Formats: sequence, structure tokens, C-alpha cells
Amino acid sequence: MHRRDFLKATAQAGLTYSALPLLPSLKRTAAYKLALIGSGWWGTNILRAALQHGGCKLVALCDVDQRQLAAAQKEINSLTSDRPKTYTDYRELLHKEKPEIVIVATPDHWHPLIAIAAMQQGAHVYVEKPICHTINEGKAMVKAARRYNRVVQVGTHRRVSPHNRSGIEFLRSGKLGKIGMVRSFVHYGGGAGKLVPDEAPPAELNWDMWCGPAPLRAYNPSIHPKGFRQFLDYANGQLGDWGIHWMDQVLWWTEEKYPRRIFSSADRFIRKDNTDAPDTQNVIFEFESFTATWEHRLYAANEAERTNVGCYFYGTEGTFHMGWLDGWTFYPANKNSAILHEAPKLHKPDDQNIPELWEDFMQSIQQGRLPVCDIAIGQRSTNMSLLGMISYKLGRSIEWDGEKEVIKNDEAANKLLQRKYRGEWEYPS
Repeated sequence: MHRRDFLKATAQAGLTYSALPLLPSLKRTAAYKLALIGSGWWGTNILRAALQHGGCKLVALCDVDQRQLAAAQKEINSLTSDRPKTYTDYRELLHKEKPEIVIVATPDHWHPLIAIAAMQQGAHVYVEKPICHTINEGKAMVKAARRYNRVVQVGTHRRVSPHNRSGIEFLRSGKLGKIGMVRSFVHYGGGAGKLVPDEAPPAELNWDMWCGPAPLRAYNPSIHPKGFRQFLDYANGQLGDWGIHWMDQVLWWTEEKYPRRIFSSADRFIRKDNTDAPDTQNVIFEFESFTATWEHRLYAANEAERTNVGCYFYGTEGTFHMGWLDGWTFYPANKNSAILHEAPKLHKPDDQNIPELWEDFMQSIQQGRLPVCDIAIGQRSTNMSLLGMISYKLGRSIEWDGEKEVIKNDEAANKLLQRKYRGEWEYPS
């Protein structure tokens, strides 16, 4: 079989949910014991979908910020008669409650340790993206999922969004012709910002535990709540946050599992605030059969670029935009052909498809199959973002061996595949 025929065949197969055996079939009438770790805005979004779905009994909430716990409890009281216990240390929760399903919705740097501990305790896990802060953490998460035979769903909910699914079908149908380039981007407005002085942590917040295995720095309200993604000790900037969604769309379409060569140019040209992630970034990902690019800026919103999020696929038969709030649109190369469009179907107020992804997660547990956003899929998509950040930190290109999961012939680069953990915390292997 020629390689392109093989890719076409495997791509078509990838459109359906995986039916690979993973777990024995679980037929039960009792609800699964559910726990949420990380009860902020997005964790509560996921929990809301889980409770509305049914099939779970909420037994515990955990957060190092008791203000977030209180807000989540108030929300929960309007949705369920369950009265979960509250914890500020996930280890105590796992030991005492022994949940069967755990939602991990903490800041990025905590995802690996908590998800792996939950799997070791026996829980299936729904973990938010990006799955990890460094590449070797992701390897450990995949290894743990397979070792402990757990279903691990990653929160890349665009894999179940109706217009994203039909858009991938369109791309794989060949109607766009031969695709040679994909441009992914997120452009949001903003400006220089301003410096905010450090201060004592709020009394309700265990700041040492919030930092956890990452470096302990002075508390600053621009980090928590919600601002951590632009601080490189705890996340990987816009590429690590938004980028993974669109890197995932690229990998979903191609079925090539990883890029071969990566180069990033990035800097802080505009921002003068407390953050340290790049406000401007471009990345080139060289694949075997095409080139993908990423670009973002955190300033200069304008009316000329109304489409500020998504991917453009460039093929011999036209251009295809895979968007978010605007669905997808095909612009044919033949000017006499009609433009095709499909509108999105998203849930308010946050324009997402978490309920569909949670449904798939629960079905995966019941049916003993891999979920549509399995941890190995989430790892590959996360890796693309992390490789772009490694290239940025090094200031040069890198070559990725996706089978061995190492950077070729580059000792300095391979040192950035993981980092030293702080204090009592041990890096997962």
C-alpha cells in the first residue's frame, strides 16, 4: 500500500470513536462516586455537565482556594441533592473518599501528579488540557493510564463539536484537494498592561500548595485566579493554552502523529506587566507531507481580521477555515463554485461542547473502550505546543523523534523535556 493510501485509510478509520478493548464491561445501576479537583470556573463547567448527565454521585470537592470551593458549592446546591465533602489536599480526598471518577481541572502544572494519583487509587479521569507542563510528564500519564487500565479523557471538546467533526470529514473527503499547509492562529486584543505589586496571599488560599511542584514565587493577584497561563512557571502561554486545541485539529485531520522539525520565533514586544510568556509567537511545524504554522499576538485586535481563532487549511481545490464561534467555511478555488458553510452548535454561556465529551467519557467506561479524546491523543497534541515552547526557549530549531519521544542529537534540548520539582514532590516516571 502506498503511504498516501495508508494515511487516507487510517484517517477515515479515525473518524469513528475508538472501539479498542481497554476495560471489562461495567454494567451497574449504582452511580459512580465522583470528585472534582480544582473547583474554579472551568472545573465547575465540567462538573455541571457531569451532574446534568446523571450516573454519578458527587462525593467530594477539592481546591486550595476556599473561595472557589464556596462558589462551587453554591452552584452545586442548585443542581443536585448531593452534599459533597470538601478538601484542600487532593491526597486526603483520594485516600478517604476513594472516588471512581475524578475531574482534574487545576492549573496546568498540577495535572500530571493529580491525574496519576487518581489512576493509582483506581479512578477513571477527565483531565483538562494541556495534560502537562513538560513533555515527560505526559509520557508518565499515558504509561499510568495503560498500567492501571483506566479511562482517561482529555478536555479537548472540539473533538465532539458537530461542526468540527463534519469539518474533518470534509477535509478527509478530498474535496479540498492536496493540502500542503495549515495555518493555526489565535489573535486577541490587549496592550502593554501594568505591573501589579506582590502581596500577601488571601487567607483562604494555600499559596504554597497552589504552587506545589512548581517554583514558589511571591503571590500576585495577576497569577491567581485565572491569570496563571501567562506565567511560564505554571503554564506555557497562549501556545500552551489555546494552541493545543488547534494543534489537535491538525493532528486529527492528518493522522501523522507528530512533526519532524519545529522552529519558533517569539518575544515580548508589547507587554510590560507581570507576565513572562511571549506576547508574540510564530511556530513552524514540518511534517512529512505538509507544513503547519502557529501564530498569536496578545494585542492589536482589529476589524480587518474578524476571524481571530482557528485553522486555515490550504489545498489545491481551495481554502478551508475551521473556526470556533463561526463554524467552518470552504472557499473554493473555482470562483464559479459556491462557498460552503456550517454553523456551530455550542452550549452557552461558554460556547463549548463539554456535555457531548462527558457522554463519550461515560460510555467509554461502560463499554470498555478508549474515549474519543484518549490521553495518548491529548499527549500528542500537548507535545506540539510544548515543542514549540522548547524551540522558543532555545532560540533555534529542534528535530523531534516522535517514536522515541526525544529531541534528536540535542542534549541541551532534551534537558527541557522535564524539570526539577520543588520540595517533597517527585517528578513522575
